[in-house]
Parts: sequence; structure tokens; C-alpha cells
Amino acid sequence: MLLRMSTLLLRTLREDPADAEVPSHRLLLRAGYVRRAAPGGYTWLPLGKLVLDRVTEVVREEMTAIGDQEVHFPALLPAESYRTSGRWTEYGDDIFTLADRRGAEHLLAPTHEELAALLVKDLFTSYRDFPVTLFQIQTKFRDEARPRAGLLRGREFLMKDAYSFDLDEAGLQAAYDRHRTAYQRIFARLGLEHTVVHAMSGAMGGSASEEFLAVAEVGEDTYVGCTACDYAANTEAVTTPAPAASNPDARPASEVHDTPETPTIASLVELANTRRLAGRDDWSAADTLKNVVLTVRRPGAEEAEMLVVGLPGDREVDVKRLGATLAPSTVAVFDAWDAHPELVRGYIGPQVMAKLGIRYLVDPRVVPGTAWLTGANEPGRHATDVVCGRDFTPDGTIEAAEVRPGDPCPVCGTGRLTMRRGIEIGHIFQLGRRFTDAFAVDVLGPQGKPVRPIMGCYGIGVSRAVAAIAEQHHDERGLVWPASVAPCDVHLIAAGKGPQLDAALDLGGRLAAAGLRVLVDDRTHVSAGVKFTDAELVGIPRAVVVGRRLADGYAELRDRATDERVEVPVGGLVEMLVEKVRAERGRGVVDA
Repeated sequence: MLLRMSTLLLRTLREDPADAEVPSHRLLLRAGYVRRAAPGGYTWLPLGKLVLDRVTEVVREEMTAIGDQEVHFPALLPAESYRTSGRWTEYGDDIFTLADRRGAEHLLAPTHEELAALLVKDLFTSYRDFPVTLFQIQTKFRDEARPRAGLLRGREFLMKDAYSFDLDEAGLQAAYDRHRTAYQRIFARLGLEHTVVHAMSGAMGGSASEEFLAVAEVGEDTYVGCTACDYAANTEAVTTPAPAASNPDARPASEVHDTPETPTIASLVELANTRRLAGRDDWSAADTLKNVVLTVRRPGAEEAEMLVVGLPGDREVDVKRLGATLAPSTVAVFDAWDAHPELVRGYIGPQVMAKLGIRYLVDPRVVPGTAWLTGANEPGRHATDVVCGRDFTPDGTIEAAEVRPGDPCPVCGTGRLTMRRGIEIGHIFQLGRRFTDAFAVDVLGPQGKPVRPIMGCYGIGVSRAVAAIAEQHHDERGLVWPASVAPCDVHLIAAGKGPQLDAALDLGGRLAAAGLRVLVDDRTHVSAGVKFTDAELVGIPRAVVVGRRLADGYAELRDRATDERVEVPVGGLVEMLVEKVRAERGRGVVDA
């Protein structure tokens, strides 16, 4: 393949676009890989499409290598299947819905579990047909409320999703393990530094769930790792070690105190120590019980329900984490104080929740026998020694508090949690029988009785992976593509006109004939300096400069990643480059 920049649909930009928020967004626009077409939607230009196709092929190769079979479902789906599974309401505003000319409701599919289950039900009738795994690589749609960061959070994106069907849990586990291993191979081939973390299943449902996160400071996902063991998890999935419970009746009786003008935890702790409440002057925020009022709306419900979450006062509620825990319900901060005078803002305590009929969930650290300084449900008053299991009984526990560096590891107990940020590039789920139950997918088992298959789901954000690679592989001058995904193998730059241009075109033709992907900068209306700047911005791994030493039989070979520059004889250049690229392809670094 030979591309000439004089005719290529490519416009580089000298300045950062005003709406570019992260490096990948900025550089993919500046280097001419994509162009914004609509909020959350991008046109892939020729160089960008080449990168996207190379990522796609790596994914396809690894999926077929483990026996997955490729299909292609429609993107426009009738609402009936999503209504049957319950996800028409669960997804809420996150899906694009529309009606056809006959008034029938449809949606633009964000994912295809329903269609996969229906296809298996239609075609398979016996246990002999199993196991089977189907996959597709297709454009998906989600109505993001705030599309941003370019390809990292769009409304339209390319995704690989696979669906496994097995007859029992052992088969599901085997399929899950195969995909987990295949994902690690895929991301290694793409040059992505990544971490596998425990995750929440969310609207997908199911049991086991893991995310593959590309390490990046701009990532929207925060994950933890342990300093003493191999535990890693998205913060949404971190569990809090609970202290041992004790006898609630062994604690002193609760006592109410006047605490005027203390609506915040900080002001309360200061007053408690100044006045030595309960005979103490060592009160801290961790000794207080903060009670946060929220509203929760279940899918399809017209009205939201009130929820109060109790947690130690030195912690804040992580709304994202809380939302993941309560999914598919949505969570919002309570603001209807005037309509609920029974809730004394700034002085709310758990003692009246049962009487008021308000659902009350607590942090796992709040166990029977723990005593707290908390609101007395009267203006300007708090109570000490309010004991869980005696003065109040929660309706349950919930993981809603922020996770912080230094928290104890929930697995080994000895290590401490460290925190990093990442971009979700893959997610695998053990779905169970949610969708086969919804559509009554039954096949004849080996004993002559019906068997209901169990499903797994495995997704990779293909277009998002392109952005993640750009996030990890760039410098102050531009993109630095790994050889496995670069749009071309070699970037030839004619530093002048006449013989230099002729030599660059000749080299480009011979390299392309040998099977390499070649980009030749044959523009005659720009200076050599502009060509060098554009080459660094575009980020192809190798650049060959045909310049002043041509008369002596030499060209300059530049390595984009290391900036190494060496003069090489033009006569042996084609053979040398072909050998290098073929060696890379032989190692599986570059797809053939």
C-alpha cells in the first residue's frame, strides 16, 4: 500500500482544537486521524481508519483463535426484546429510542445479549450444539448525557462483543477464562499497559465481572491495588472490611447535648472536644455518624424513594460508587427539604428512621455495638453513644463511602490500597441465565430433559482502544504509534524536489511492492521543516528522510519512539526495512 500526502485526505493542525480535553482527543484531531461530526460522533479519516482497522483485525484474530464465531446483528432493534429482558426501562435515558412510520418502537442497540439469546433459541435444540460463542464487531450507540474526551466517551462507538452459551457453570467458567486470556493477548499486541480489576456488573447483571483498564491519568475509572497481595479492583467494586460486632447493651446510655451552630462534621468535632462531650476531648470525624439523604428512582417508576445512608463522618459519599451499587436504579442528592420538616438538616440521626418509614442503609463499618456521635433530630442538638443495634437498627449495609489511599486491603488485610486511574478498554461478565430465562431458551439435555444454557458476555471498546493507545503512546511532539497499530510501516520524506522527490517515490513504490504500508510526503508546496513537524505529529514508527546526502547514496532513518537517527545506504534500504517489518510480524507484533 502506497499513500501520497499530496493527494491524501489529511489536514494537520498547528494549534490545539478549542474543545480538545485530553491528549488523545487533541492529537488525533491535530494529526488528521478523525474529525468531529456531531457531539460524541467522529468521522474517521484515511489514516485513522487504517489504525482502527488494524486494531479491529487484532481483536478478530484473537477471537477466532479461541473458537468464537463471527456474526453481525442489526443495530436497529425492536423494543420488544429489550422490554422482555427488562432493559428497556433499566437503561433509561442512556438508549436512543425511536418509532418507525407505523409507530412501532425501536432502539439503537448499545449491546446485543437479547439478540444473541434469541438467535441461539431459534437455531439450537440439543445439548450436542453446545458450547458455542458468537461475536461481532459493530457500531453501538449510547445517549451519553455529556459526551467528551473525543473517542473516550462518545455516543457512537465501535465495539467487539462476544456471547458464550454453555450447559453448566463449569463450561461458563472455562469460556470466561479463555476470553480473559485472549484479552490479555490482545492488549499486549496493541501495546497497551493494562490492569485487570474486579468490577461491578451493573445493568448487565450476573456474577463474576472484571474490567481491563488501560493505565492513564485521564481515565474516568479509579482503581485500587494492594501493596501486599495481587488484589486489584475498580473503586466501585471495593468491599469494606467490617469490624467485629460487640454487645450493644454494654455501651453507656445515649445522651443528648446542645450543639448550636454545628451543621457540619468539622464544627461538631470542634465543639465536642471544646466542651468535652461524654467526658472526652479526643473526638474525631471518624467517631461521628454522618447521615446523607438521597433519592432513588427504580427503572420505570414515576416517583423516587427516599434513602438515608449512614457512614463515618470522615468519609464522603461517592455518588458514582453508590450508583453502581444500586444499579439499575438511579441516585440523586435529596433537595426537597421544605416538604420534609421532620428531617432537621444538619442534625439528622438514625434514631427516627424506622418511625419515619425511611429506608436506612449504613456503611459496613457501622456494626452492632458501635457507638456514635450523631444528630439528635432536633435543631442545634446532637447525641453521644448512639449505639447500632440498640438505639437504631439499619435496614442493611451498602458500599457508598469513598475509597482512599491507605485503606486496608479487603482480601489479605495486611496490605494497604494504592489508587490509580485508567480507561476501561474491556469488560467480561459471567451473566448466568438472566437472558436465557427471559426468553425461555431451553434445549434437550443428555438425559432427555430440558436444559437452560448459561451465558457469558465479553466486550472490548475497539474505537476507545485507539484513543487509549494514543493516550499511552505520545510525547510533546505528537503521536508515537506502536508498530502493531500504526497506519503505515514507513514514512518517506522528500526533503527537496527533483532527484530527492523521485528517489522517495521510487523507494515508496518498491517498499509497497514488497508488502509494506508506506506514506510518502511528496508535497512540493510546503517546506522540509513542515514535513518533519507533520511526521512527528502523525507518529509513524519509522521515517526515512531523502535529503542532501542522496547524492552520496545515503538517506536518514529516524526512529519515532527513540528519536535515534542514522544514515543508511539507499541501495540496501528496501531490503533492510522489509526484513525489520517481517521480523516484527513474525513475532506477532504487527498483523500480517
